[in-house]
Amino acid sequence: MRGAAQYLSGMLIRPFRLALDLTLPPRCPACGLVTMADHLFCVACWGKLDFLNGPACAACGAPFVLDPGAPAHCGACLVDPPEIDGMRAAVAYGEIARTLALRLKYGGRPGLATTLARQMRRLMDNEGALLAPVPLHRWRLWRRGYNQAALIGRAIARETGQIFIPDLLVRTRATPMLRGLGPAERKKTVRGAFRIAPRHIGAVQGRDVILIDDVYTTGATSNACAAALKRAGAASVRVCCWARVVRDIDNGLSR
Repeated sequence: MRGAAQYLSGMLIRPFRLALDLTLPPRCPACGLVTMADHLFCVACWGKLDFLNGPACAACGAPFVLDPGAPAHCGACLVDPPEIDGMRAAVAYGEIARTLALRLKYGGRPGLATTLARQMRRLMDNEGALLAPVPLHRWRLWRRGYNQAALIGRAIARETGQIFIPDLLVRTRATPMLRGLGPAERKKTVRGAFRIAPRHIGAVQGRDVILIDDVYTTGATSNACAAALKRAGAASVRVCCWARVVRDIDNGLSR
Protein backbone atom coordinates (compact mmCIF):
# COMPACT_ATOMS: atom_id res chain seq x y z
CA MET A 1 0.00 0.00 0.00
CA ARG A 2 2.78 2.37 0.91
CA GLY A 3 4.64 1.59 -2.33
CA ALA A 4 1.51 2.29 -4.37
CA ALA A 5 1.07 5.64 -2.62
CA GLN A 6 4.66 6.61 -3.33
CA TYR A 7 4.28 5.63 -7.00
CA LEU A 8 1.08 7.69 -7.32
CA SER A 9 2.73 10.64 -5.60
CA GLY A 10 5.64 10.41 -8.03
CA MET A 11 3.27 10.33 -11.02
CA LEU A 12 1.49 13.45 -9.79
CA ILE A 13 4.71 15.36 -9.09
CA ARG A 14 6.49 14.44 -12.34
CA PRO A 15 4.59 16.88 -14.65
CA PHE A 16 5.31 19.76 -12.27
CA ARG A 17 8.96 18.75 -12.13
CA LEU A 18 9.20 18.70 -15.90
CA ALA A 19 7.57 22.11 -16.14
CA LEU A 20 9.96 23.50 -13.55
CA ASP A 21 12.98 22.10 -15.43
CA LEU A 22 11.76 23.77 -18.62
CA THR A 23 11.27 27.16 -16.99
CA LEU A 24 14.21 26.97 -14.57
CA PRO A 25 16.66 24.42 -16.02
CA PRO A 26 19.62 23.22 -13.94
CA ARG A 27 22.73 25.29 -14.55
CA CYS A 28 26.44 25.01 -14.00
CA PRO A 29 27.13 26.39 -10.50
CA ALA A 30 30.20 28.26 -11.79
CA CYS A 31 29.23 29.87 -15.11
CA GLY A 32 25.44 29.37 -15.33
CA LEU A 33 25.41 27.27 -18.51
CA VAL A 34 22.47 24.84 -18.70
CA THR A 35 23.45 21.32 -17.57
CA MET A 36 21.82 17.90 -17.38
CA ALA A 37 21.11 18.03 -13.64
CA ASP A 38 21.52 20.16 -10.53
CA HIS A 39 24.99 20.48 -9.01
CA LEU A 40 26.74 19.39 -12.22
CA PHE A 41 29.46 21.49 -13.84
CA CYS A 42 29.63 22.20 -17.55
CA VAL A 43 32.50 20.60 -19.45
CA ALA A 44 34.54 23.83 -19.57
CA CYS A 45 34.29 24.56 -15.83
CA TRP A 46 34.86 20.93 -14.91
CA GLY A 47 38.07 21.02 -16.94
CA LYS A 48 39.29 24.05 -14.98
CA LEU A 49 38.97 22.31 -11.61
CA ASP A 50 42.27 20.96 -10.32
CA PHE A 51 41.32 17.84 -8.35
CA LEU A 52 43.76 16.90 -5.60
CA ASN A 53 44.02 13.15 -6.10
CA GLY A 54 47.80 12.74 -6.11
CA PRO A 55 50.38 12.14 -3.36
CA ALA A 56 50.31 14.67 -0.55
CA CYS A 57 51.63 15.39 2.93
CA ALA A 58 50.08 12.98 5.42
CA ALA A 59 49.44 15.86 7.82
CA CYS A 60 48.54 19.07 5.99
CA GLY A 61 47.64 17.68 2.56
CA ALA A 62 50.17 19.78 0.63
CA PRO A 63 50.66 18.08 -2.76
CA PHE A 64 54.00 16.43 -3.43
CA VAL A 65 55.77 16.88 -6.74
CA LEU A 66 56.95 13.27 -6.60
CA ASP A 67 55.25 10.26 -5.07
CA PRO A 68 57.24 9.23 -1.97
CA GLY A 69 55.70 5.76 -2.17
CA ALA A 70 54.65 5.79 1.50
CA PRO A 71 52.91 8.21 3.87
CA ALA A 72 55.23 11.19 4.28
CA HIS A 73 55.29 14.65 5.81
CA CYS A 74 56.34 17.87 4.15
CA GLY A 75 59.23 19.89 5.55
CA ALA A 76 56.94 22.47 7.16
CA CYS A 77 55.02 19.82 9.12
CA LEU A 78 58.27 18.21 10.28
CA VAL A 79 59.58 21.53 11.57
CA ASP A 80 56.27 22.56 13.19
CA PRO A 81 53.96 19.50 13.57
CA PRO A 82 50.30 20.51 13.20
CA GLU A 83 47.54 19.64 15.66
CA ILE A 84 45.48 18.05 12.89
CA ASP A 85 46.10 14.42 12.01
CA GLY A 86 45.44 14.84 8.31
CA MET A 87 43.80 17.09 5.74
CA ARG A 88 42.11 16.36 2.44
CA ALA A 89 40.65 18.79 -0.07
CA ALA A 90 38.57 18.10 -3.15
CA VAL A 91 40.29 20.68 -5.38
CA ALA A 92 43.10 23.20 -5.44
CA TYR A 93 42.07 26.81 -4.85
CA GLY A 94 41.75 28.36 -8.29
CA GLU A 95 39.39 30.37 -10.46
CA ILE A 96 36.36 28.05 -10.31
CA ALA A 97 36.95 26.89 -6.74
CA ARG A 98 37.24 30.50 -5.57
CA THR A 99 34.07 31.54 -7.42
CA LEU A 100 31.99 28.87 -5.72
CA ALA A 101 33.48 29.48 -2.28
CA LEU A 102 32.79 33.21 -2.48
CA ARG A 103 29.27 32.75 -3.81
CA LEU A 104 28.48 30.36 -0.99
CA LYS A 105 30.07 32.48 1.72
CA TYR A 106 29.10 36.00 0.65
CA GLY A 107 26.74 35.69 -2.31
CA GLY A 108 23.69 34.30 -0.53
CA ARG A 109 23.85 30.99 -2.41
CA PRO A 110 23.45 28.35 0.34
CA GLY A 111 22.40 25.74 -2.22
CA LEU A 112 26.01 25.59 -3.40
CA ALA A 113 26.86 23.76 -0.18
CA THR A 114 25.37 20.60 -1.72
CA THR A 115 27.46 21.09 -4.88
CA LEU A 116 30.65 21.26 -2.82
CA ALA A 117 29.59 18.42 -0.52
CA ARG A 118 29.12 16.04 -3.44
CA GLN A 119 32.73 16.54 -4.48
CA MET A 120 33.95 16.20 -0.89
CA ARG A 121 32.00 13.05 -0.13
CA ARG A 122 34.65 10.84 -1.77
CA LEU A 123 37.14 12.07 0.84
CA MET A 124 35.17 10.58 3.73
CA ASP A 125 37.42 7.63 4.55
CA ASN A 126 36.29 7.22 8.18
CA GLU A 127 32.56 6.57 8.27
CA GLY A 128 32.55 6.27 12.07
CA ALA A 129 33.92 9.79 12.61
CA LEU A 130 31.88 12.68 13.91
CA LEU A 131 31.43 15.57 11.48
CA ALA A 132 31.70 19.12 12.82
CA PRO A 133 32.02 22.48 11.06
CA VAL A 134 34.62 25.11 11.81
CA PRO A 135 32.43 27.58 13.73
CA LEU A 136 31.78 31.26 13.14
CA HIS A 137 31.59 33.78 15.95
CA ARG A 138 27.96 34.59 16.78
CA TRP A 139 28.25 38.16 15.48
CA ARG A 140 29.59 37.03 12.10
CA LEU A 141 26.95 34.31 11.97
CA TRP A 142 24.27 36.90 12.66
CA ARG A 143 25.52 39.17 9.86
CA ARG A 144 25.94 36.39 7.29
CA GLY A 145 22.84 34.41 8.24
CA TYR A 146 24.50 31.00 8.09
CA ASN A 147 27.78 29.18 8.53
CA GLN A 148 28.87 27.88 5.13
CA ALA A 149 30.93 25.09 6.75
CA ALA A 150 27.85 23.90 8.65
CA LEU A 151 25.79 23.82 5.44
CA ILE A 152 28.47 21.72 3.73
CA GLY A 153 28.75 19.39 6.72
CA ARG A 154 25.02 18.85 6.90
CA ALA A 155 24.91 18.04 3.18
CA ILE A 156 27.74 15.50 3.55
CA ALA A 157 26.00 13.90 6.53
CA ARG A 158 22.78 13.54 4.52
CA GLU A 159 24.61 11.54 1.87
CA THR A 160 26.91 9.49 4.12
CA GLY A 161 24.75 8.94 7.20
CA GLN A 162 27.53 10.13 9.50
CA ILE A 163 26.76 11.90 12.76
CA PHE A 164 26.90 15.66 12.31
CA ILE A 165 27.07 18.01 15.30
CA PRO A 166 26.73 21.59 13.99
CA ASP A 167 27.48 23.23 17.35
CA LEU A 168 30.21 20.89 18.58
CA LEU A 169 32.73 23.75 18.59
CA VAL A 170 32.15 27.29 19.83
CA ARG A 171 34.14 30.34 18.77
CA THR A 172 34.70 32.11 22.06
CA ARG A 173 35.80 35.46 20.69
CA ALA A 174 35.57 37.43 17.49
CA THR A 175 38.84 37.38 15.57
CA PRO A 176 39.84 39.73 12.75
CA MET A 177 39.84 38.52 9.16
CA LEU A 178 42.93 36.41 8.53
CA ARG A 179 43.28 37.47 4.90
CA GLY A 180 46.62 39.23 4.40
CA LEU A 181 48.20 37.84 7.57
CA GLY A 182 51.24 35.58 7.50
CA PRO A 183 51.21 32.05 8.97
CA ALA A 184 52.65 33.12 12.35
CA GLU A 185 50.18 36.02 12.69
CA ARG A 186 47.25 33.77 11.76
CA LYS A 187 48.30 31.19 14.34
CA LYS A 188 48.59 33.84 17.07
CA THR A 189 45.25 35.42 16.16
CA VAL A 190 43.18 32.24 16.54
CA ARG A 191 45.08 30.62 19.43
CA GLY A 192 42.60 29.75 22.19
CA ALA A 193 39.63 31.07 20.23
CA PHE A 194 37.69 27.77 20.27
CA ARG A 195 36.22 25.41 22.84
CA ILE A 196 33.88 22.44 22.94
CA ALA A 197 30.25 23.19 23.75
CA PRO A 198 29.83 21.80 27.31
CA ARG A 199 26.87 19.60 26.37
CA HIS A 200 28.96 17.80 23.72
CA ILE A 201 32.11 17.04 25.71
CA GLY A 202 30.99 13.48 26.34
CA ALA A 203 30.39 12.90 22.63
CA VAL A 204 33.98 13.85 21.73
CA GLN A 205 35.93 11.68 24.15
CA GLY A 206 37.68 8.84 22.35
CA ARG A 207 36.09 9.70 19.00
CA ASP A 208 37.57 10.55 15.62
CA VAL A 209 36.41 13.95 14.39
CA ILE A 210 36.38 15.34 10.87
CA LEU A 211 36.36 19.13 10.69
CA ILE A 212 34.46 20.52 7.71
CA ASP A 213 35.40 23.82 6.08
CA ASP A 214 35.25 25.52 2.70
CA VAL A 215 38.84 26.66 2.15
CA TYR A 216 42.12 25.62 3.79
CA THR A 217 44.87 28.25 3.61
CA THR A 218 47.59 27.90 6.25
CA GLY A 219 45.69 25.64 8.64
CA ALA A 220 45.80 28.11 11.55
CA THR A 221 42.06 27.93 12.22
CA SER A 222 41.86 24.16 11.75
CA ASN A 223 44.78 23.59 14.10
CA ALA A 224 43.25 25.83 16.78
CA CYS A 225 40.01 23.83 16.50
CA ALA A 226 41.93 20.54 16.64
CA ALA A 227 43.75 21.65 19.80
CA ALA A 228 40.42 22.30 21.53
CA LEU A 229 39.01 18.95 20.39
CA LYS A 230 42.05 17.04 21.61
CA ARG A 231 41.97 18.79 24.98
CA ALA A 232 38.41 17.47 25.26
CA GLY A 233 39.59 13.92 24.54
CA ALA A 234 39.16 13.46 20.78
CA ALA A 235 41.17 10.49 19.49
CA SER A 236 42.04 12.18 16.20
CA VAL A 237 41.09 15.27 14.22
CA ARG A 238 41.20 15.39 10.44
CA VAL A 239 40.08 18.16 8.10
CA CYS A 240 37.99 17.89 4.96
CA CYS A 241 37.41 20.94 2.82
CA TRP A 242 36.33 22.02 -0.64
CA ALA A 243 39.54 23.76 -1.73
CA ARG A 244 43.13 24.00 -0.56
CA VAL A 245 45.46 26.88 -1.32
CA VAL A 246 48.51 25.36 -3.03
CA ARG A 247 51.60 27.51 -3.21
CA ASP A 248 54.09 27.24 -6.07
CA ILE A 249 56.89 25.90 -3.94
CA ASP A 250 58.81 22.66 -3.93
CA ASN A 251 57.63 20.63 -0.93
CA GLY A 252 60.52 18.62 0.46
CA LEU A 253 59.92 14.91 0.88
CA SER A 254 60.63 13.42 4.26
CA ARG A 255 59.62 10.16 5.89
